[in-house]
Amino acid sequence: MSGIKKIGLLTSGGDASGMNATIRAVTRYAKYKSLDVIGYYEGFKGLINNNSTVMDLNSVGGIIDRGGTFLYSARSEEFKTEDGMQKSIQNMKKDGVDALIIIGGDGSFRGAHDLHERGVKVVGIPATIDNDINGTDYSLGFDTALNVIISLISKIRDTASSHDRLFVIEVMGRNSGLIAINSGLACAADYILIPEVKVDLVRIANKIRNHREGKRHTLIVVAEGAAKASDVAASIKLLVGHEVKISVLGHIQRGGYPSALDRLLAAGFGKKAVDLLLDGKSDCMTAIQGNVIKSCTLEYAINNRKEVSKELYDLAHILSQ
Repeated sequence: MSGIKKIGLLTSGGDASGMNATIRAVTRYAKYKSLDVIGYYEGFKGLINNNSTVMDLNSVGGIIDRGGTFLYSARSEEFKTEDGMQKSIQNMKKDGVDALIIIGGDGSFRGAHDLHERGVKVVGIPATIDNDINGTDYSLGFDTALNVIISLISKIRDTASSHDRLFVIEVMGRNSGLIAINSGLACAADYILIPEVKVDLVRIANKIRNHREGKRHTLIVVAEGAAKASDVAASIKLLVGHEVKISVLGHIQRGGYPSALDRLLAAGFGKKAVDLLLDGKSDCMTAIQGNVIKSCTLEYAINNRKEVSKELYDLAHILSQ
């Protein structure tokens, strides 16, 4: 027997659509398993300050279709210190919390792993629009973000075609090109710039010049970690001699009601996280691999970089010709 009677729950890092649906799933499934649930506001900051609320069936009603996280999120430099972690552990003990579920990304999981090494039973649920958590095919929020981006780029394409324009569209992805590749492929972008592949604007400019005749628009999707949209646009304008517009999508990519896929993931991940704790597991995270909900260790997730698909990247450019 796990001996778990009460679990703590928090969301950490950048918000991602599907977090609220996951909070709902964890709370309701935990209550079904006769467990008490306490939610901590503002991630690890709330854990240090013991800013919490008792969760029940009513408190998570009506949140499944809301973006963001009603438990809020915040960065905490104090938590990275030994003193901050010990405060968090003492607060959990005061609250009678036997185990913790953390919904977040890479940085959140590093914090989760640190707590495990100090004796806390902890399970992570991957939630980041970057989808850069290794060990899972999808993280919560990725599919919703792609759908938001696709909708926005489709609107930009209408304007670009109407006015014979080149557009450089900057999407999120400081260290990973997964958003850029997937949204670019889904939107039939002409060129995709990602951090993992060296940017060659001269080559792109030469291709644009050769393909401009009879073409009413050119769309370049660039991950923020590859280059700034403004710099790419200035270079392309200089090399091609054609007006270039930019659109930086920014934080609008994070918002909005979660897609069906993210809501289904939330339900599966929430149940799996509770079951893992009840099975006595710790220092692991929920994952989906080949359409099956599984788990993997946090050490594997945080110590191995998730690679982009070169095949998918190449396909996007093949189909754009």
